[in-house]
Amino acid sequence: MTHSPPSSSARTEQSARSFCCRQAATGHRHRNEPHGSSGVAFSSMRGAFVAILSIVQGATPAAAQGIITPPLSPRNASYTITARLDPSTHTIAASETLVWRNISTTTATELRFHLYWNAWRNNRSTYMRESRLGGTPPNEDADNTSDAERSRIDVTSIRLAAPFAADLTAAQHFIAPDDDNESDQTVMAVPLPRPIGAGQSATIEIAWTAHVPRAIARTGVVGHFYFIAQWFPKLGVLQDDGWNCHQFHSSTEFFADYGSYDVSLTVPRGWIVGATGVERERRDEGGNATVHRYYQDDVHDFAWTTSPDYVERVELFEHPTLPRVTMRLLLQPEHAVQADRHFAATRATLQYYGEWFGAYPYDHITIVDPAYHSRAGGMEYPTLFTAGTRWLAPSGVVTPEEVTVHEAGHQWWYGMVGSNEFEDAWLDEGFNQFSTARAVAAAYAPHYYTRRYFGGFVPYVFSDIVLSREVDDNDWSAYAAAARRDVQSTPSYRYFPTSAGGITYAKTALWLNTMERWLGWPLLQRIMSTYFARWKFAHPSPHDFFDTATAVAGRDLGWFFDQVYRSSNAFDYGIDDLSSVDDGGEQRTTVVVRRYGEAIFPIDVRVTFANGEQVTEHWEGRDRWKAYVYTRAAAAQSAEADPGHVLLLDVNRTNNSRSLAPRAPDAGAKWSTIWLVWLEDCVLSWASLA
Repeated sequence: MTHSPPSSSARTEQSARSFCCRQAATGHRHRNEPHGSSGVAFSSMRGAFVAILSIVQGATPAAAQGIITPPLSPRNASYTITARLDPSTHTIAASETLVWRNISTTTATELRFHLYWNAWRNNRSTYMRESRLGGTPPNEDADNTSDAERSRIDVTSIRLAAPFAADLTAAQHFIAPDDDNESDQTVMAVPLPRPIGAGQSATIEIAWTAHVPRAIARTGVVGHFYFIAQWFPKLGVLQDDGWNCHQFHSSTEFFADYGSYDVSLTVPRGWIVGATGVERERRDEGGNATVHRYYQDDVHDFAWTTSPDYVERVELFEHPTLPRVTMRLLLQPEHAVQADRHFAATRATLQYYGEWFGAYPYDHITIVDPAYHSRAGGMEYPTLFTAGTRWLAPSGVVTPEEVTVHEAGHQWWYGMVGSNEFEDAWLDEGFNQFSTARAVAAAYAPHYYTRRYFGGFVPYVFSDIVLSREVDDNDWSAYAAAARRDVQSTPSYRYFPTSAGGITYAKTALWLNTMERWLGWPLLQRIMSTYFARWKFAHPSPHDFFDTATAVAGRDLGWFFDQVYRSSNAFDYGIDDLSSVDDGGEQRTTVVVRRYGEAIFPIDVRVTFANGEQVTEHWEGRDRWKAYVYTRAAAAQSAEADPGHVLLLDVNRTNNSRSLAPRAPDAGAKWSTIWLVWLEDCVLSWASLA
């Protein structure tokens, strides 16, 4: 079906008049201790009213203005930006002043900037080429997009104001450090007249214009809805071995240094703005415009949205051992009835992630419900994220809950732990996939399989099919399909596009979940919270996590990480043979367990006999096979490899067990269900051609 943009006459409900608080559903190194407790989330109506009213009246403390003292990060890349949106032409005219400090040990002879919006300037960019290679173009008709609908960012002036003055405009040029693609304009290099040494600072002034694209890859415009992300010339990260400033790739995201952002946004009067940080000032400007000024310390990006149609709600998160957080929700009018569900999911994230890994340090968070067909759903930015829901969203399906938990959770593994998403995307996405599945299981179990009909409009909930955290929420099928295609240690931007999700998200979640079942949650929780405490507001590498895990566990875990990170070998254990034969009045049972895959992991083997007796063996799993022989009064009934399902990375669980007892009822139910689903797909496919 088609969907028209919401009417601009939709009324905004101001926070002080319409809030409701309720209980939730249940590099520079910092060595802060992680926060954590086992408390229960709760809300205080009186406290919420006082806090929210103070924000509305402007009587806010420093923290409520985005100011954090003492600094949590190096703050070596800080931006002051002024931008004006012209909806009639879908253009942004802007300028920025960047104050940058070289915290590396090397000398900078040039500056490198990301110009992400140039990824959609033409259909020959690296982003567009990779999108087609993976069969998942960001727009189904991206190649046919007119010039008026494409994006671009043009730097009209760039000058050095300190430590010496120099006009660098004529020296700017595009480079393609990853693939030498001459048509890619997503990285701008600017040679410096004199080098900037370690410990020195520079002030750079840039003016630019940008054309807002038709909605594509979590940014752009649909109707009156604008979501503006990765929109300004953004400095790369200077490391000891040089600039880390990759081109924009289709299957990876971003990497930047921390700083303070002071951003003034001019939009049409009456339009609602949501952004990274806290609104410190709002003033009307001549004509029909309003300037919204936002500020935030200790973040590495800034995104914003504006629309005249948002329904605005505000609630408060309170917890006995975690900091108070004001939650601001910007909803599409047709989703206003789902406000409570968005707030509850955000509360659950702030509670569980806060208890497990460490406290959320900002006193505010903004949740954005994007417009229909905006392609902006399910994306994270510092102190702001986009959720995603449908007009029909039945309970028990965890939509919008799961996407809300996932995107809010990125505040930990993307926002506070500044992983390099170009090269090690799994340190964010995979960690967050695992954390999301665990939080959703804690807050929303059970939840059910659903299927949508009539173009996705009408959902049907299969209440007898409970989704599994280990298989469904970790996306085991995506992992199994991609397990042998790429080595996880390969830089993420070099993954084959169709295997990137399975390796980045699912594989990581599954090996973390395997560690949880193997080592126990208390130990894994200590590992993850220690890693978070050591590396928040810094740029860790994979080895920093591996070293932390080994130190906290007090044992060698290198053999495990060598296999899941440095290898594409697959785990696959199974029962190769099971037999019982009469041996002089007794039953001689033989069980052969086999390692079908190349990867090695210790497993248990359980044998069940007809009289109910069970024997459990432990096998180190290094050899290709092992035979167990038993002499018993009763014959064997079944044998199973890894009966506790510890090794969630096993790519084929159908060979994990054998049975000598008839299981016809189970088999009939299984195969009839598969046949009915296949028949349904065939009927729907034929119907779509009618």
